[in-house]
Amino acid sequence: MTRLDGKTAMISGAASGIGRASALLFAQRGARVALLDLSPAVEQTAVAIRREGGQALAFVRDSSQEEDVEGVVDAAVGEFGALDVCFANAGVSGGLAPLSLLEQTPEHWAEILRINLIGTFLAVKHAARVMTPRKRGSIICTASVAGLRSGAGGSPYSASKAGVISLVQTTAQQLAGTGVRINAVCPGLIETGMTRGLFEAARARGSGDKIGQLNPLRRAGTPEEIAHMALFLASDDASYVNGQAIAVDGGLSSSLPIVPTGGQVRKP
Repeated sequence: MTRLDGKTAMISGAASGIGRASALLFAQRGARVALLDLSPAVEQTAVAIRREGGQALAFVRDSSQEEDVEGVVDAAVGEFGALDVCFANAGVSGGLAPLSLLEQTPEHWAEILRINLIGTFLAVKHAARVMTPRKRGSIICTASVAGLRSGAGGSPYSASKAGVISLVQTTAQQLAGTGVRINAVCPGLIETGMTRGLFEAARARGSGDKIGQLNPLRRAGTPEEIAHMALFLASDDASYVNGQAIAVDGGLSSSLPIVPTGGQVRKP
């Protein structure tokens, strides 16, 4: 099924992980894509798309700098005629071993908020700028289950992702009547470059089989599984989905902490 035929999508953080998987999937489903990442590897994603007959532009730019984001949006519109989808996906973890509250610094917080929250705001702002005159468009933001409640990341990372969810909710109201939709995807534990250290450490300890054990599916997710949710939100299949934060986490966020005991569950 081709869901994005004739549409143009901009994807940030497209050099690897969820962004790359989404770029490849969107292109397979008919979209022309403009790809943004601070890593030069973003060009490799574009090459892979062109090799399969798709249309892709690659930009080595900083998603947290307004002139860079504005320039990529304008380049996408100039090359492809419009912008129909924006996937604001770029982000950083801030480190897999969160420091205690008393060890954290304002500089560390500012860096994570600059990339994860302000960068997302810039993508939303400039996508909305070109979408609202056309009275249609879909904006998707990568948040996290860490933005829903504690236990899935460090304080600054979790706060930044909670901010993304709030940005989505407030922007949906600010764009009321424009025909532009905005939603957030909240991934659980996904194996990407950002989480590679965690996975490698677990496997080195011989506990790789325990990765993802806290969710009902008992496994980690893949970038492709998040990409398929982004594809749904980008498409007209999601035409009545707006202002939502959708968890894609194997069921992790569906429950309070529990201790599984065979076929029964015992509350702690």
